[in-house]
Amino acid sequence: MQFILKLIEIFIHLDEYLGEVIRNYGTWTYLLLFLIIFMETGLVVTPFLPGDSLIFAAGTFAGMGDLNVWVLWILLSVAAVIGDTVNYWIGHYIGPRAFSGQVRFLKKEYMERTHAFYERHGGKTIILARFIPIIRTFAPFVAGIGAMSYGHFIVYNVVGGIAWVTLFLFGGYFFGGLKFVQDNFSFVVIAIILISVMPAFIEVFKERARHSKEVAAKGS
Repeated sequence: MQFILKLIEIFIHLDEYLGEVIRNYGTWTYLLLFLIIFMETGLVVTPFLPGDSLIFAAGTFAGMGDLNVWVLWILLSVAAVIGDTVNYWIGHYIGPRAFSGQVRFLKKEYMERTHAFYERHGGKTIILARFIPIIRTFAPFVAGIGAMSYGHFIVYNVVGGIAWVTLFLFGGYFFGGLKFVQDNFSFVVIAIILISVMPAFIEVFKERARHSKEVAAKGS
């Protein structure tokens, strides 16, 4: 519980914590940001790390001259792409073993269904997942388990990773310096998180609406 409360505090006051890191560690801040984005996208055990809000905050400090925005753009884009790639191969490696039939509730047919889903919708899933906290950590892992072809995956991985970093980094760079944003940074972070999860709710709503229509059509 203490860990969760501390994590929430860091999220809400991310500008203060990042500012302190920059003052204390200088250039090493780039490495720290790289590692956090890599871990948030590349390891399924660390989906709680900040992503959108951290990139936005980094862009804000770049706008104030404390960090170089182009160095950040390159490093964080690379971290995002490599993170998803590592996550994909972890899923690809353990998938066949996890679904070998030795674990009763992990049936091979589940992996085959996942494979079929990603072959049909994989591109959209990988790109959209980038903008949804938690889900972006698991999407490449599941893609690897579902045996989505890597050639298919890497294209959307690169496009999604660069688009994600570009949007939030330059959003912070151009708008983070506004007095309203600086005075209400905690609310801006919360707003970013809420906006990030909206696509997931929209997709769920669409899926339920489609399912309801199918049920109604069968009933008639």
